[in-house]
Amino acid sequence: MLQAVSRERAEALLKKYNQDAFHLRHAYTVEGVMRWFANELGYGEDADFWAQVGLLHDIDFERYPNEHCRKAPELLQEIDASQELVHAVCSHGYSITVDIAPEHEMEKVLFAADELTGLVWACALMRPSKSTKDMEVKSLKKKFKDKKFAAGCSRDVIRQGADMLGWDLDTLFEKTILAMRACEDNVNETIRAIE
Repeated sequence: MLQAVSRERAEALLKKYNQDAFHLRHAYTVEGVMRWFANELGYGEDADFWAQVGLLHDIDFERYPNEHCRKAPELLQEIDASQELVHAVCSHGYSITVDIAPEHEMEKVLFAADELTGLVWACALMRPSKSTKDMEVKSLKKKFKDKKFAAGCSRDVIRQGADMLGWDLDTLFEKTILAMRACEDNVNETIRAIE
């Protein structure tokens, strides 16, 4: 079983280096998405660890954007993070900011889902409901093909992540939407409490 640190310590570290509501929403979303995927893919005993990787994956991005995934190991030392946690966090920057390749299925899921959660959320905000709960794969595919929509979400990284997992894009889209639906209420509640 992979060892997570206490959630309280992890969240305190997150908030120390991230104050922007946008970045915090993303961290809490990816935390929930990673927990969902752990359970979905048969890693339920490691769900806390997967979730913690999601929570902390962008620990250095807000304050050190030019050192993204390179500053993270230093910051994660503050909570005595395991080597597995550090590797997982850093591997989502593979071929973008670092040469640390995703190896474990968890790391591949993070690589694939990280960018995609941003695209899904941007899509959700365009809907009358402002929610993922009524989103369908076909509407996400349409926005995915529109390069101008949420241009900061790399389609190449999303495709590369799906390939790493051996999934087609529809499978990745469907699972990520389901994962975001599952955690959306909790994320909204957490962000409301912060703001």
